[in-house]
Amino acid sequence: MKKIILSTLILSALYSCNKEGAKTGDTAAEDSLSVKENAAAETGAYVSKELSPENVGKYLAQSNDTLYVTNFFATWCGPCMREIPHFKSKMQELKNQPVKFTFINLDDKSEWNSSVKSFAQQNDLAKNIILLDGQQLDQTFFANNFKQWDGGSIPFTYMRKGDKTDEYLGMMTEEVLNSKISTLLK
Repeated sequence: MKKIILSTLILSALYSCNKEGAKTGDTAAEDSLSVKENAAAETGAYVSKELSPENVGKYLAQSNDTLYVTNFFATWCGPCMREIPHFKSKMQELKNQPVKFTFINLDDKSEWNSSVKSFAQQNDLAKNIILLDGQQLDQTFFANNFKQWDGGSIPFTYMRKGDKTDEYLGMMTEEVLNSKISTLLK
């Protein structure tokens, strides 16, 4: 009964955001986890990876000299879509620095090969997107991985460099993103 209630709460919270869209994924060899590649049959261009909640937790816990910027989004979420260009711009600016941008998509699985695929291809982000089945999330996932976020709404951005972390709930402006990244890169 608790699982049904938690699942319902999480889904209703995620759907409270206006539908608009976003997604993409990438994990380097050093960040390797057991993943399933989600590739469209007709083209090899779209490849995002699906991770379990446990493996997303392991990914978020990485602690080294790389700055990990992880954005949780959905393609139907208006604020999520409006902040993506800021992240893309920062990715380009920092492409030769130890910074890794990852977008964790929370769309329904039924959207992965349609809305998410289209978004990933249009924004050239497929290698930066991780697919996460929101149906598998429970309060333990949020409590174990975040200080503030309970999964009630998106977008949500989590940053980690070594033992320093930062959490931001809501749409991030370009100025806020630049400030947070600059602080963590010091």
